Amino acid sequence: MTTAIRRNRSATKGALRLALATSLGLALAACAATPSGDVASASSAAVAGSSFDHRSWDSYLGGADSSQYSALAQIDRSNVDQLEVVWEFPTGEGAPPLFNPVVAGGRMYVINGENQLVALDPASGAQIWESNFEGRIGTRGINYWTDGAGDERLMVLNNGELRAVNAATGEVITSFGGDGGVDLRDALPDDVVQPGPLQTNNPGRIYRDTIIMSLPAGAYDYAGSPANIQAYDVRTGALKWTFNTIPREGEFGHDTWPETGDFNEYGGVHNWSESTVDTELGIVFIPTGTPRYDFYGGNREGDNLFGNSIIAIDAETGERIWHFQTVHHDLWDFDLPVAPKLMTITKDGEQIPIVIQGTKHGYIFVFDRRDGTPIWPIEEVAVPESDVPGEHASPTQPIPTLPEPYMRLSFTPDDINPYLPESDQEALRELFANSRWGEGPFVPPSIQGTISFPGHNGGLNWGNVAVDPDRQRLYVVSRELPLMLKLMPDRREEALEAMPNADEEDLPYRWPVNFMLQSNGMGAIKPPFSNLTAYDMNTGRKIYSIPNGEILTLEEQGITGVGAQTPRSGPVATAGGLLFVNTASDRAFRARDADTGEVLWEHRFDAATEGVPAVYEVNGRQMITVPVGGVGHFLGGLGLPEPGPGRYVTFALPEGAE
Repeated sequence: MTTAIRRNRSATKGALRLALATSLGLALAACAATPSGDVASASSAAVAGSSFDHRSWDSYLGGADSSQYSALAQIDRSNVDQLEVVWEFPTGEGAPPLFNPVVAGGRMYVINGENQLVALDPASGAQIWESNFEGRIGTRGINYWTDGAGDERLMVLNNGELRAVNAATGEVITSFGGDGGVDLRDALPDDVVQPGPLQTNNPGRIYRDTIIMSLPAGAYDYAGSPANIQAYDVRTGALKWTFNTIPREGEFGHDTWPETGDFNEYGGVHNWSESTVDTELGIVFIPTGTPRYDFYGGNREGDNLFGNSIIAIDAETGERIWHFQTVHHDLWDFDLPVAPKLMTITKDGEQIPIVIQGTKHGYIFVFDRRDGTPIWPIEEVAVPESDVPGEHASPTQPIPTLPEPYMRLSFTPDDINPYLPESDQEALRELFANSRWGEGPFVPPSIQGTISFPGHNGGLNWGNVAVDPDRQRLYVVSRELPLMLKLMPDRREEALEAMPNADEEDLPYRWPVNFMLQSNGMGAIKPPFSNLTAYDMNTGRKIYSIPNGEILTLEEQGITGVGAQTPRSGPVATAGGLLFVNTASDRAFRARDADTGEVLWEHRFDAATEGVPAVYEVNGRQMITVPVGGVGHFLGGLGLPEPGPGRYVTFALPEGAE
């Protein structure tokens, strides 16, 4: 047994006993009545995930299981080259769309440039209704719920108020909460300083008649509100349960933080990204982020649970079943940025239901989703020490033996981007000569300056991972963007007051933003700037890893095969043997052979395409809708052409095509 497994299990021994008991109870519950009134046989539920709905797209990322997979197969390798645009919906002035369309109840739900929800006819793109919210709503996705008897709801976070919206009309349901909303701050502990409205782009997840919401950290500073997980009744808005991501006194994990009177001021540990529900086991999987402050933790000595952890929580009660911390005492802002993915694999002749957690720093962690047992050994490996006064960096970090990392894990002078002006390359060589670098992803921030790689905007980001649960495949779109971490002490009185547990030794340190973008808008590291990596999850081995996309300005010079710059791409796998992937720096949408990565079809837009496409069926016709608009993430300095208008673009085969 590896050190990492001992560490995790010693911390969760009692929880695992609970997990096993819960799993047994859930297995027995699988014989309950189905919606049709028949009794489900034991064999029909033998393969975990076999009853998941992969033919609809009724929630963010396709469904509660976050698979980014469609079982529709009308479009396949043989005919994908016939795809054509069948309708477009303009989003108008304002922010370009990133929103993953949701199709349910005979309508498609998207967001427009004025930050309003819009319902469309999914067959034609004709508008049905538009909401009239005041203030912000989440920009990445939404959840749909119905009781099957005419009550259809969209659950929307609007300026920190959770609201239920009539899916047929777009009107707020005033009987939900207090006059149509629930303020997420109301369920915070009494001793927490009330933050501003708790708005996030994470749309939460629905399990049965419960909406599970992840709170944001409240402030990007040392002090902040706790980013708890809260569950509410979909019909009434009544609070069902709360899970404290920073454990309070008497709760499991509290002893991984310092004893201090300022404990209520600790913040961060937020699930800003995405979450996943296993609707069969009744577990919600929450991936969390960094404790505040992101790059210095002298005031928060310890491992800081539940920071940087995947947490398995009973969706009915809010009780922790198991957890695993992927980074101890995070100093790199290595939040868990993507939704956990579910499938059932065959290993050593046994079928095992697993959960897969991608990270920012190049690793993929895989567990038996029932009890948290690692599928392959995870080793605690010694990492470089911090030289920042007052810091308490963890001496080891957990490294999975499989799957193999999906990207490079270090940046050296030999890796400087050759497509930069020579003056930029020389400046980078000088920077290397005067900085700390090259010891892997866990080189700590420093006062001298640390060249960090992958960096907290490298690796994975929201929407970057898809699975094919039927073929046990994992698909990862990665991005490579180094980061300069140069800490500066802040001795201002107001800064000391803002830092929980501050003293003469533990000063607040700040970090000026430096993503090392160069004079021509490109990143500092050489290609590939992005990879598409496919894994066989029965073995944990790579099937292929290839550059993903291009950069328009390099294409104009005849330079290709470099990978897109900093894509926020939402790959979608289909039963037709296809992988659909969008990239912004070349404004392309591609269909690839899922087995090889070969491009089978490509469409170029006049603007960036980011976020997750939706795959759905209407009137017997398979369609794919893609958000389009803007320049793209970290692409403003590349000199790309002025982007065309924001819109949703929908593709399908020609009528009558085979």
